[in-house]
Amino acid sequence: MTPTVGEDVWRRETPHVLAALIRRYGDFAACEDAVQEALIEASRQWPARGLPEKPRGWLLRVASRRLIDARRQDTARRGRERRAATLDQASHTVDGEPMVEKQDASLQVLTLCCHPALTPESQVTLALRTVLGLTTKQIAAVYLIPSSTAGQRISRAKAIIDMHHRRFPPPASQKERLPALMHALYLTYTAGHSRAGGKQLLDAAVTTEAIRLARLLHQEFRDETETAGLLALMLLSEARRPARITASGDLVALREQDRTLWDQEAIAEGIDLIEKALPTGPVGAYQMQAAISAVHAEASGWEDTDWEQIAELYAMLAQVAPSPAVTMNYAVAVSEAQGPTRALGMLEPLLDDPRMNRSHRLHAVRAPLLEACGRHGEALDAYKTASRLCTNIPEQRFFNSQITRLQADAVHAEATALTRVLLSARIHLRHTADEP
Repeated sequence: MTPTVGEDVWRRETPHVLAALIRRYGDFAACEDAVQEALIEASRQWPARGLPEKPRGWLLRVASRRLIDARRQDTARRGRERRAATLDQASHTVDGEPMVEKQDASLQVLTLCCHPALTPESQVTLALRTVLGLTTKQIAAVYLIPSSTAGQRISRAKAIIDMHHRRFPPPASQKERLPALMHALYLTYTAGHSRAGGKQLLDAAVTTEAIRLARLLHQEFRDETETAGLLALMLLSEARRPARITASGDLVALREQDRTLWDQEAIAEGIDLIEKALPTGPVGAYQMQAAISAVHAEASGWEDTDWEQIAELYAMLAQVAPSPAVTMNYAVAVSEAQGPTRALGMLEPLLDDPRMNRSHRLHAVRAPLLEACGRHGEALDAYKTASRLCTNIPEQRFFNSQITRLQADAVHAEATALTRVLLSARIHLRHTADEP
């Protein structure tokens, strides 16, 4: 068994195991801790012994054992331990597998994570950790916060859920928590689309799971146009995945992508979803972003893209859901539609935000705009800053390639200028020699 196969299995089975434990025992924090211990044990045993015939049952048994052992060590919870053990013996399982669930376990756990007692940031942070298996470092990168802060946020969120409600909420509560559910899935897809660090540009397992859950959410709430917008946005973004990286794993910028590699089936489904959703209800942020992605998908190339329309859509999005990411993307569209000077001005306020200055993305967006304005030295500095702050190796390689290109251009420009000076001096000397 390769580590990659193990990781895929863990990510797929973890929500089911966590959901089964919560249904049996309650106590969200303790159940999540037990699942993490089971995953650690799996990482030790599976590479050497091979993948179990029923990974979910294996993880469930180990996690249950860890949970009961932990309760036995806590003398203040003897009564609850006996109840948990009784429930464990009475649980209806088949060969260690939990009963068939009426609703997808990941969606159940996601709904529990989006408890109204939590702040929106804590809801999403907990969902990213428990449902989709993102690391604390990845979550910190999503929010542009230190890893220690993300870890504390996760711990507090689990404690609050245990204090308020340890069991799964009724299905009706999903409607109330729908905005948080969609936001969690949106950020999850974003985290997989561009990984915070490591050797891979993206995490296809994360984006695939986010799309699967977004599809389930849309099936549950077909009357909510924003669920269609969210699913369409993910599909249209995912359609570009085959063209985003080379065979060697290098990043390919949107401008340079081979659009014949784009997934036309995903594009068709995404466009169909957004075309049906837009006329039927209020237009929200996800529908607007999906519409922007649809404009990109319908263009045969970068130069053929309707940048004026994209800029107008971003202007609307900035009113509905303002954020630094929207501002940066809006600036790129304005640069193509109206020129880079105005676009750079739009980014100036972000330079005063300490969080944005710690992120490579702002500097990566500014660099080509500075270059387009002829400010090559500043563009070079921006690429260097982006490379220094970036922890994703393929992105870092891309920035370094731009640094090399600009440095080579600068050397060539200096050589050309020096040649002109020398030629001018030679002509001057020749004229001087011809004088009587």
